[in-house]
Amino acid sequence: MTTTSSNAGSRIARLLRSSAGIAIAMAVMNVGTYGFQIVSARLLGPGQYGALAGVMALLLVLSVLQLGLQATSARRIAADPEHVAAVEAAVLRTGWRLALVLGAATVLAAPLVTKLLRLDGLLPAVLLGLAVVPATVMGAQAGVLQGERRWLPLSLVYLAAGVPRVLLGIVLLLVWRSESSAMLAILISAWAPVLVGARALGRHPRQKTSVTEGEIRRDVLRETLGSSVALLAFFAMANLDIVVARSILDEHDAGLYAGGLIVTKAVLFLPQFAVVVLFPSMSTHGESRAAVLKGLGFLGALGAAAVAATFLLSDLALVFVGGGEYDGVRDRLWMFAALGALLSLLQLLVYAGLAARGIWTKYVVGIGGLTLVGLGATASSVTGLAITVGCVDLVVLLLLVALQVVRYRANDTRGTDS
Repeated sequence: MTTTSSNAGSRIARLLRSSAGIAIAMAVMNVGTYGFQIVSARLLGPGQYGALAGVMALLLVLSVLQLGLQATSARRIAADPEHVAAVEAAVLRTGWRLALVLGAATVLAAPLVTKLLRLDGLLPAVLLGLAVVPATVMGAQAGVLQGERRWLPLSLVYLAAGVPRVLLGIVLLLVWRSESSAMLAILISAWAPVLVGARALGRHPRQKTSVTEGEIRRDVLRETLGSSVALLAFFAMANLDIVVARSILDEHDAGLYAGGLIVTKAVLFLPQFAVVVLFPSMSTHGESRAAVLKGLGFLGALGAAAVAATFLLSDLALVFVGGGEYDGVRDRLWMFAALGALLSLLQLLVYAGLAARGIWTKYVVGIGGLTLVGLGATASSVTGLAITVGCVDLVVLLLLVALQVVRYRANDTRGTDS
C-alpha cells in the first residue's frame, strides 16, 4: 500500500514538472476561479452578483502589474539565464514596492469605486485594494519560476491560487451572502500562492553573477511598467464591458450580462496555460514564430469548439452560469463564448508583442479599449453590447496579426542583410 502510494505520488510529481502539468494546474486554478463565480452567482442572484462581477473585473484590471512583473522576469530569465539571481532579487523587491503602492491607492479610491459600481457600501472596495497586494507579489514569484521553466513549483503556485478561493468562498457565502463576504474570501485566499511561491524560491539557491540587483532594478521597473501598460489595455478590453453594462443597463440586465461573462472568462482563461508554456519560447530568438503560430492554431481550434458546444448545449451552459435566474441570456451564451475565443487569441498576441519588446502593441490595444467603452456606451441591450464588444475585439485582433507579420518580416530582412 505504501509502495503504491509512493509510486502514484512520483507519477503526479513527474506530470506536474512537465508542460502538461502546467495545463492541469492552470485548468484546476481556473475551474476553482470560475467555480467561485458560479457559486457566487447562484447564492447572490443577478443583482448582487452583478456588483461582485464589477469588483472582480476591476481586480483583474488592477492585476496588470502582477502580469507585467511575471512577463518581465520570465522574458529576461529566458533570454539571459545566467543572471537569474540578480533578476529574481530585482523583481521581488520591485514587486513588493509596487504592490504596496497600488494597494494603498486602491483603498484610497474606495469611495469612487463604490459609487461607480453602485455597491452597497465601502467594504467590498476596501477589500479589493487589500487583495491587490498579494496578487501583485504572486506575479513576481511566478515570473521567475516561469522563466526558468520550473513547472512543478509553478504548478503548485497556480493550484494554490484557485482551490482555496472556491472552498473559502463557499463557506463564507453560506454564512454571509453578500459581495463583501465574497471579496473577503478572495483576499484571504490570495495569500496562499504567495506562501507557496516564497517557499519554492527560498529552497532553490542561486549562483552569484557579475551583475547585481541594483544594476538591473531600474531596467526591470521600466520594462515592468511598459508591459503593464500593454496588459492594462488588454484587461480593460476584457473587463470594462461589465462596468459599461452596470452603467447603461438596468440592474437585472446588467446581472444577465455578468452571468454571460462567466462563459466568456471560462473560454478565455481555461486554455491560458498555452500562453504560459509558450511565452519563454516566444522570448527566445529562433523559437518565437513557431510558438506564436502553434498558439494561434491551438487557441483558434479550441475557441471554435467552445462556441459550437455552447450553442448546441445552451441548457447545460446555463447550469454553470447560475441556473434559471439567468434564463434570459441562455440563447445568447454562444455569443459570450465567441467573445472569450477572440480574447484568448488577443491575449496570445499581446504576449507575443511583450516577448519581442514591441512598442505598438499597447497602442493598438489601448485604442481598442477606448473604442469599446465609447461604442459600448451607445448600446441599449445585452445583445447590442455583446455584439459591439465582439466587433471591436475582432478588429483589434486583425490589427495585431498584421503587426506580428510586419515584425517578423522586419526581422527576416535584418537577418538577410547581416
